[in-house]
Amino acid sequence: MLRAIRKPFGYEPILTKEDIKGPGRKKGERASNWKFVLHQIWKLVDEQRALLLTVLALVFVSSALTLLGPFMVGKIIDIHIVTSQFDGLGSKIGILIAVYVGLSASMYFQNYWMVGIAQQTVYRLRTNLFSHLQKLPVTFFDKRQHGELMSRMTNDIENVSQTLNTSFIQVFSSILTLTGTVALMLYLSPLLTLLTMMIIPIMFIALRWITRRTGKLFKEQQQAVGSLNGMIEETISGQRIVKAFSQEEHVMEEFTEKSDRLRRTGFWALTYSGFIPKVMNMLNNASFAVVAGIGGLLALKGDGLVTIGTIVIFSELARQFTRPLNDLANQFNTVLSALAGAERVFNIMNEPIEKDQATKHKDAVLRGDVEFRNVSFGYAVDTDGYTIKDVSFHVKAGETAAMVGATGAGKTTIMQLLARFYEVDKGEIYIDGIPISELPRQTLRSQTAFVLQDPFLFEATVFENIRYGKLDATDEEIIEAAKKANAHSFIIRLEDGYDTVLTADGGEISQGQKQLLSIARALVADPAILLLDEATSSIDTVTELEIQEALDRLMKGRTSFVIAHRLNTVRKADTVYVMEQGKLIESGNQKELIERQGVYYNMLLDSKI
Repeated sequence: MLRAIRKPFGYEPILTKEDIKGPGRKKGERASNWKFVLHQIWKLVDEQRALLLTVLALVFVSSALTLLGPFMVGKIIDIHIVTSQFDGLGSKIGILIAVYVGLSASMYFQNYWMVGIAQQTVYRLRTNLFSHLQKLPVTFFDKRQHGELMSRMTNDIENVSQTLNTSFIQVFSSILTLTGTVALMLYLSPLLTLLTMMIIPIMFIALRWITRRTGKLFKEQQQAVGSLNGMIEETISGQRIVKAFSQEEHVMEEFTEKSDRLRRTGFWALTYSGFIPKVMNMLNNASFAVVAGIGGLLALKGDGLVTIGTIVIFSELARQFTRPLNDLANQFNTVLSALAGAERVFNIMNEPIEKDQATKHKDAVLRGDVEFRNVSFGYAVDTDGYTIKDVSFHVKAGETAAMVGATGAGKTTIMQLLARFYEVDKGEIYIDGIPISELPRQTLRSQTAFVLQDPFLFEATVFENIRYGKLDATDEEIIEAAKKANAHSFIIRLEDGYDTVLTADGGEISQGQKQLLSIARALVADPAILLLDEATSSIDTVTELEIQEALDRLMKGRTSFVIAHRLNTVRKADTVYVMEQGKLIESGNQKELIERQGVYYNMLLDSKI
């Protein structure tokens, strides 16, 4: 029996004595800056502040009317019912009805307007967060799980929404009602008020025991949700890899572990928080019994200190005294959870954005002359120094440069530096003689196009997927680009042609067809610089010929950087750059490199290219 109480349904307690003794005092356990969070939310309500003040005024009115009703009932009993004097009773009943009608109306409008304020505020919060995410550097996303960010956008903001919709009014109303109730009780009978107040120490002891546990548990629950979402998102995105390596059992074990953590934290969080209404109801009933019993004895004495009407008023006020306490207790955990979630959202919004001081060459039209001068760069996670070291080369406008080398040699890093996804640590990159740090990212990237080895499609029509390269492109321009990319023939065979809606993973079309759409997207953009992670490395021979033909059209007259996996690409390159362990060790056209019989020559012999 004792075991069943200590471990209900087999759930092991997850809080240690240290957790209970010091809730929220350890760094990172709970939202640490309430003032900052509330200030940020207040800023979001900026345009709705006048309406919010109106809502607060209505809350004040409804709280006053809540107290006025029972007070009038008690006075009617003492003046008219006990004495059997019915003169003026009808008018007072009419006033009493008006009081309760006014109470209902004020509560309706305050709830109606508060929902509007809450939704507008949450809309701005969600929009600001999404907008801020678009301005963050690639390094931020390198360190975060996508599912965790999704949890911030959905779960945490939804918690804020629910709190603003319901908890805000309840908390404010409870404070006003509690204050007014105590004042009125003291006016009517200090003795009965003192008896009613006896439950407060018991209530605070109970709430302190509960909240010491719920604060940390709700924090852990939100973290568990984010971790589980991240794992699910990654698994679904990489489902083909999971199946290819037969890792279904391992993924299931990881999911079960994370899901079990959420199950356990959720169980204990809801179990402890569920004690609050039960404790408050028990104290409410105890308070009512004390007031009715002792108040009745005092009324029987007939000394006038307590009347029947006073007992009636106090019976209702005793409930109204514990009800706001109950509401505050019930909303405490909700507010804690929402503020903790809001803090996580604002922490992301406080992440430094990808600043771009360059404005001098905002309207520059690039030709595509690219030069690396003694460039060194290392990722934040690197512990062995630089990923690329002292790299220098010069690619003239319109030329094709093929980057070859083993995995981890630094080929992709050069591409990412060219797009300014990262800033160089040493040296400088020049585009048309302009330091790349002086070129606004928008200017550079609008004249640069990527064709990646694993193309990405949006859940949209074929038209919209290709138009992503140039949002103002006409349908005719898109069709022309598709024809040049050898994509037109398969597109028109789709059920709805160019209006066919593709899913995010492009399951309706083959890998090669995805690549052709990606090439069409780049053709529409008409870039000066192309960055290609050669798309033919995992494509069948027939499709490879189509893609290669499309790539030749795409690369014509444009500066192109190609991570080469096929010999055919290397042959067509003006210059081949051989990378090894982050260093550029050879360069030249294919004929020159073969004649040198160096690293590139050995790669050919070993069939690594």
